[in-house]
Amino acid sequence: MVLAIVSCFYSLISFSQVTSEVDTTKIRIGEQINYKINVETDTTNLVVFPEGQTFMPLEAVEALKIDTTKKESKFVLSRIYKLTQFDSGAYTIPRQKIIIGEKPFYTDSLGVEVNTIKVDTTKQKLYDIKPIIEVDKSSSNWWKWLLLILAIIGIIGFLLYWFIWRKKPLTEEEEIALLPPYERAKISLKKLDESQYLIRSEVKEYYSELTQIIRSYLDEKVYERSLESTTDELIERLQLLKEGNQVPLTKDTIKNLESILKRADLVKFAKSLPETGLIVMDRATIEKELDNVKASLPEPSEEEKLLDQKYKEEQERKKKRNKVILTGAISLFLLIATYVGFGLKFGFGYVNDTLLRHESKVLLEGEWVTSKYGIPPFEISTPDVLRRLKKEEKGFNDSDYDKFLYVNEESHLSICLIIADNSDESIQLLDEKTLGLAQINAFEKELKAENIVVIDGEFETDNGFKGFQVKGTMNIPIQGSENNIGTSYKIVSFKNEKKIFVFYVLFETDDSYSVEIEEKIYNSIKIYTQGQEKEEEQK
Repeated sequence: MVLAIVSCFYSLISFSQVTSEVDTTKIRIGEQINYKINVETDTTNLVVFPEGQTFMPLEAVEALKIDTTKKESKFVLSRIYKLTQFDSGAYTIPRQKIIIGEKPFYTDSLGVEVNTIKVDTTKQKLYDIKPIIEVDKSSSNWWKWLLLILAIIGIIGFLLYWFIWRKKPLTEEEEIALLPPYERAKISLKKLDESQYLIRSEVKEYYSELTQIIRSYLDEKVYERSLESTTDELIERLQLLKEGNQVPLTKDTIKNLESILKRADLVKFAKSLPETGLIVMDRATIEKELDNVKASLPEPSEEEKLLDQKYKEEQERKKKRNKVILTGAISLFLLIATYVGFGLKFGFGYVNDTLLRHESKVLLEGEWVTSKYGIPPFEISTPDVLRRLKKEEKGFNDSDYDKFLYVNEESHLSICLIIADNSDESIQLLDEKTLGLAQINAFEKELKAENIVVIDGEFETDNGFKGFQVKGTMNIPIQGSENNIGTSYKIVSFKNEKKIFVFYVLFETDDSYSVEIEEKIYNSIKIYTQGQEKEEEQK
């Protein structure tokens, strides 16, 4: 009995009451409901009101600050939530949980009807179809870059041809080097006669040239070590070749060569000075023995000639292969140098995207078009003209809405413009903010967007027309995959005396080129009043 009395007393002193109410139970699409929760409780209790989207299927647009009033020894706490819904139908605001102290309390559920907006098309003014207007295309300097690249390639190709592939005219020494050994020796003897060695008494130099001529010939045709052999070694080798019947040299030829070579050794090492007549005779003897050696040598066989021809062809192939390798190495070096140079100046990511034709970069730097939509017009510059959707493509049934769309799947870029008539009173009640937030609700339903971050504020076009903007990020699921695409969005909404405009751009968050595309698009927006449009047409 005592416990019952104490419990009753305690409940009286800790009495709390929770009620809820709405200002209306019938609204039109996009209108807001003021849902109010009242809590009457002791001054010592802590009260926690609902937070976040606890009113689904209705959407909480805004939660006002808690209003506190004092009633005798208690406090009355009130909080208003602004709720809306963008689909017609009958909805129920669920029970809301309020914590007072440590005990939970619940409000009653409430029913709300959301009605469609009726448009009387008989009261709408009709206009003639707007004539086709040629769109302005932004100028592009791509042809200048093409000419520059072609000029650079032409210069590099000319330099490679001139210094590597061109058959250069042979010098006199190169032409002589291509002659057979006998002809080279005869020409060398003739040049020796034209020299000034004997006139300047340079006997040593004269004999060095004379013996070099006969040694070079013997080295190529008789004994391959004639140049590095001493006189005695050379004569001994020639004698062995004669005795072995390998080279049919005469005794006189070997004897004359030995005599001249030894005399040349005396001139070079012992500073001997033969008489002029003897020098002239030695010159004549060398030429005579040169002829004798040539006459004694057998003609090369067809097999030897073929081997010699193959050798020459192999040498030509080696030269050509070396030219190809050198050309490739130079071209590769120039490509790497060009890549590094442009990379240091413009950034390697930019160069890579240019070479690989990054889709968003191509869109950003391509030719854009400037178009006008609606009357009075909504002017915008975009990578391509927005396509007007057919009635069955729009996603809604009201034919007074026009929807224009551009989608680039490779760059995950979407551009959309929705135009509705603003002459009906029910539509006039919708403000720009409600229009922008309604589009976010559409992202949730149509794109299954999640984790939506919202930042709102005012927006002003380039020609000074003010509207409302909502921007932020969200995750859009990829069809057939568990992965999401991090997407950025920006919605701008406007109203003029004739039309409502809702415009948005969706793009991949990590794509820096799409960020620039978005900025370029929104900087180009112009909205005209009917008077301004006429002024533009007169211009």
